[in-house]
Amino acid sequence: MSDPGRPNGGDPQSGDPRREGGVSTATRREVARPPRYKVILYNDDYTPMEFVVAVLEQIFNKGPSEATAIMLAVHKSGLGVAGVYVLDVAETKVAQVHGAAEQRGYPLRAGVEKE
Repeated sequence: MSDPGRPNGGDPQSGDPRREGGVSTATRREVARPPRYKVILYNDDYTPMEFVVAVLEQIFNKGPSEATAIMLAVHKSGLGVAGVYVLDVAETKVAQVHGAAEQRGYPLRAGVEKE
């Protein structure tokens, strides 16, 4: 029950006039978004294009046409952006790429770059 002697009928147990019935009515501060990082795939002369497409489909959840377009960008310009993520996810994706490439004996490399 609200106390008529308190402004806004505040919560008498907390002594805070901004609290009503145990629920805070204070305004939330806006939280900044975490920085985002690009996962970059680098071209080499040995990793087959089909393997790069498979990596993009399996690790980065790209569709066949998008994976092919990224692979061609890597092939033609020397690098391509596989995806943009928060740092922990980006580093995990890089480790997965390196693990898959090493397992198959390919020198495919990936890196992280701030967006």
